[in-house]
Amino acid sequence: MIVSAMYTKYLQAALLARASSLPPSRTGLLASPFPLPAPPPAAAASHLAVPRMWGSTDGGTPEVTLETSMGAITVEMYYKHAPKTCRNFVELARRGYYDNVIFHRIIKDFIVQGGDPTGTGRGGESIYGAKFEDEIKSELKHTGAGILSMANAGPNTNGSQFFITLAPCQSLDGKHTIFGRVCRGMEIVKRLGSVQTDKNDRPIHEVKILRAIVKD
Repeated sequence: MIVSAMYTKYLQAALLARASSLPPSRTGLLASPFPLPAPPPAAAASHLAVPRMWGSTDGGTPEVTLETSMGAITVEMYYKHAPKTCRNFVELARRGYYDNVIFHRIIKDFIVQGGDPTGTGRGGESIYGAKFEDEIKSELKHTGAGILSMANAGPNTNGSQFFITLAPCQSLDGKHTIFGRVCRGMEIVKRLGSVQTDKNDRPIHEVKILRAIVKD
């Protein structure tokens, strides 16, 4: 990706400012090069209200079940709000792209992140070949636990990586495409969010998606 020298300097300054204000464990990357903001206070995790704003073009409710090593998580797609992102996620799931892929980053009371076959947080690609554009809608917010959203490396750099929120994450609003929500298996998401991690927010003991199943 080609960026201007001025924009590069802006990013470098922003990263340095953020890094200086966060503890070492919070300066990791969603999908490089942008860092994660600090998670909300633990008390905020009790707010689990997530709006139901789904719908496919034919009025149905497409779902994808992620059978993980800790149990099943089913997510419903917001096709009306993010059709291209939903199509990417569903098709990757159909192809088995997410099968045996680990959750490479878990931050307690913040997010559970996966979708990178390399397991590094720097890999993954979309069904469109290159990265694809954001589908950010002002009416969709990271209002509570269970929101399904795309990880990225800045504007319009979506690939295959995604995350599920563990609490309200308003700091992510307007920066990441929300394209679904957990409709079943929230207790599994909570368990995933409580696993022990190292200083880089990587689980000590591997947790992964065994397979992804699409229900149209």
